[in-house]
Amino acid sequence: MHLLILGGIGEALQLASALASMHTVTYSVAGKGRIPALSGVAVRVGGFGGVEGLAAFLREQCIELLIDATHPYAAQISQNAALAARLTGVSWWAYRRPAWQLEPGEKGCSVADWAGIMTALREFQRPFFTIGLEPLRHIAEIPLNQHWLVRCLAAEPPASSRLALLCATGPFSLDQELALFRDYRIDVLVAKNSGGRAVEAKLIAARQLKIPVVMLERPALPAADREFTTVEALVAALWNVKISDAADTIPHVPYCTDRTPEIPPVE
Repeated sequence: MHLLILGGIGEALQLASALASMHTVTYSVAGKGRIPALSGVAVRVGGFGGVEGLAAFLREQCIELLIDATHPYAAQISQNAALAARLTGVSWWAYRRPAWQLEPGEKGCSVADWAGIMTALREFQRPFFTIGLEPLRHIAEIPLNQHWLVRCLAAEPPASSRLALLCATGPFSLDQELALFRDYRIDVLVAKNSGGRAVEAKLIAARQLKIPVVMLERPALPAADREFTTVEALVAALWNVKISDAADTIPHVPYCTDRTPEIPPVE
């Protein structure tokens, strides 16, 4: 069976590696950050050109199952996957990483948007943002009593003495996060509720230093045909599915009947 995995998180790489021994796997990544090297897996880098582009790729490559294993905040990609699957009749599964939960007694709150973040930060002076580029679009809104620290993959240095920019690629160790909190005298952490262990060190550091966390809630995502919260469960669901008996589990894709998939080259 030919699978297309829309990746972007560590668990997506685990899925691709685990499924490559059973199925033909193409792994797609947007190209931000590191480009993975996967044995036995075709890696495609870059966007598809929206819903129509993704649908065309599904048809041209004879994809029989689309697996969405993108970041919980990559809502547009998930929306495109849902619509492309509907257009082509390809079954669409999703890995949904479990969200983080504040522990009993832990200081923090959840907010829905930027306005909620700004409201929650009123009583603080040195927030640490780990939500991407969004804070850089609001430099003019920095209160006079605040100094912001923003960490992201890459960005142009801001023209503001009240904002420090750190361009870096994780994961970061607990010791690194603890040192950063202390060096910049952070008094509140602003983070996406990404879930997962790879980027959890900043939350553990905040917990140990008793620093509150303002958590940006996840966007609503479309419901997939099947959804999984662990890599193991998704792999198990496909473990015994072969092309010959796929009709019992995966809907038949009519345009793939007499074609051998053309696998894109590894980049």
